[in-house]
Amino acid sequence: MTLEEVGSNVVATGSGEIDLSGLNYEMTVTLSVPGLFPNFPGGGGAAIHTGTGPEDVYSAVTWAGPTSFGGGLGSPATSAAGGAVGLVTPPPGSPPPPFNSLIIEVPQAYTFGTVIFDSATYNNATFASLGLTPGTYVWTWGAGPDQRFTLEIGPTPLPAALPLFATGLGGLGLLGWRRKRKNTAALAAA
Repeated sequence: MTLEEVGSNVVATGSGEIDLSGLNYEMTVTLSVPGLFPNFPGGGGAAIHTGTGPEDVYSAVTWAGPTSFGGGLGSPATSAAGGAVGLVTPPPGSPPPPFNSLIIEVPQAYTFGTVIFDSATYNNATFASLGLTPGTYVWTWGAGPDQRFTLEIGPTPLPAALPLFATGLGGLGLLGWRRKRKNTAALAAA
């Protein structure tokens, strides 16, 4: 899943397969409010949900990865589309299993080998306003290539004028280099 600042919004898009091997089926629920929550109040875990519709909830007792992806509380999404996908980490220092399990959510009746497409939009938001820390975050629950959930946040886009400014600096540098070369040639001829 990738989070990007697009205009005045933050857009989450995801696609890929999720290998459910090694996960425990817990229940089927309907996701009512997609959103992202990089750090629950009191420093207790994190969650990201995109897409819509019924989803199957799985847990991983053995897993590795961060317990947050920013310092803010996050926000519900303004809109969402595609299959419901999510990840919820337990708070740091949680009691032993099953309380410290990683939660993975996939569209209801999902079968491995099917590519999931999902998205969510946060209108009038930035990484800073959502409390997100740009970077790459990876959670794993097995050794397989699809037994992982990767979240990429950022980078923050460049201001629109920055490429034009860099081009101007490059032009000035070229002009200075040509002038220096001309002066060196004139001195050598004298």
